[in-house]
Amino acid sequence: MTIALAELRTAVFVNTLQSCQLFTGVPVADLKAVAAITATKSLEKNEYLFHEGDPACGFYVVQRGAVNVHRVNAAGKEQVIHVFRAGESFAEAALATERGYPADARATEPTQVLLVKKEGILALLKQQPELALRMLGSMSIHLRVLVGQLEDLTLKDVETRLTNWLVKRCPNPLSEKPVRIELSMAKRVLAAELGTVSETFSRTLAKFRAQKLLSVKGKVVTVISPSKLNALLRHNLGE
Repeated sequence: MTIALAELRTAVFVNTLQSCQLFTGVPVADLKAVAAITATKSLEKNEYLFHEGDPACGFYVVQRGAVNVHRVNAAGKEQVIHVFRAGESFAEAALATERGYPADARATEPTQVLLVKKEGILALLKQQPELALRMLGSMSIHLRVLVGQLEDLTLKDVETRLTNWLVKRCPNPLSEKPVRIELSMAKRVLAAELGTVSETFSRTLAKFRAQKLLSVKGKVVTVISPSKLNALLRHNLGE
């Protein structure tokens, strides 16, 4: 690899790492050190990145596309943990355990990820404790977000979960002005993320359309009145 190509590769990696919550506040010099122990991997749609129990070779940052991280229960049903998209990191637990990856990961569309290699990052963190502390702080924020998403899945039914998902994406849930929400994923992927199947998800959308709470055109969902949708959420939560 020529010097120019190596510098371009490093610049691209650093740019991706800077967009990731995990590396918030990390100086460029440290990001370059991380980039030096990083590799890329491309995935076709529905191609697996790893399976539960596979030896952990590091953690990942999505450059483009999306990765569905899920587990399969005893009944063979897939439960989505989260769909990770550009700028998001996952499988950081690989750094702290020898048990292998705790779930399956599959691309939901053509995808490219960065692999931050386990041995390299552990050695780097030992050399630079300050980098370890910065990453630990970012990981705690990341964990709170994921815990919030898991809490959302405990809501009593699909209608409430979808209502909650939509309300969270309205800048002002008390507003009467319509809000356009562009879906960045296929509806079946969002359905899985909400813990349901496409058919149930579509029926719930149809119900909301009939109640004139929203309209749907392609990948754009328009919440006609955020305040009415928010009132429905409060009602369903018994508040």
